Amino acid sequence: MVRGIEITEDVVHVTVGILLTVLAIVLIVDTARYIAVVLAGPYNLPVIVLAILEEALLLFIVAELLHTVAIAVEHRGALDPLPFLVVGLVAAIRSVLILTAAAEKSFQWNPQGIELLILMALILVLALTALVWRHSIRLDAELPSVAPTSPTGKGKDDRPGARRRPTAPPGARRSDGSG
Repeated sequence: MVRGIEITEDVVHVTVGILLTVLAIVLIVDTARYIAVVLAGPYNLPVIVLAILEEALLLFIVAELLHTVAIAVEHRGALDPLPFLVVGLVAAIRSVLILTAAAEKSFQWNPQGIELLILMALILVLALTALVWRHSIRLDAELPSVAPTSPTGKGKDDRPGARRRPTAPPGARRSDGSG
C-alpha cells in the first residue's frame, strides 16, 4: 500500500515537472516574441524595462517551481518550503513592480494603495519566514547528535515531545565526511 502511494507520488511529481518544463519552453518563446514587439515599437524606456522585468520574473517563478519539483523527485517527496517562499517573494515583488508602474501617473489610495500595502506586508512576512526557516535549519544542523546530560541525569532530548536526531550506527561515516 505504501509503495503504491510512493509510486503515485512520483508519477504526480514527474507529471508536474513535465508540465512546468513545457510551460517554461512556451514562456521563453512568448517572452522572446513579446520583448521583440516591445523593442520594435516606439522607444519608451519605462515600458521596455517593465516588459522585460515582468517577463523575466515570470520565467524565474516557473524555473524556481521546476527546481522545487526536481528536489522533491530527487529526495523522494521531501519538500523544502524555502523554494516556495522564494516563489512567493518573487511573485509579490513582481506584483508590486507592475502595480507601481501602472499607477505611476494616476495613483489612488483606495484600490491601489490598499493592494500595495497588502503586497508589502506579504513580502515582509515571506522574507521573515524565509529568514527564520534558514536560521532554524542552520541551528538544527549545528546541534550535536548526542545532547549533554543535565544535572538531573537526563539528557536534553529526554524531555517529552523533544525532537530526536537520528544517529548513525557505530563506525558509520557521516555524510559530511567528518566521522
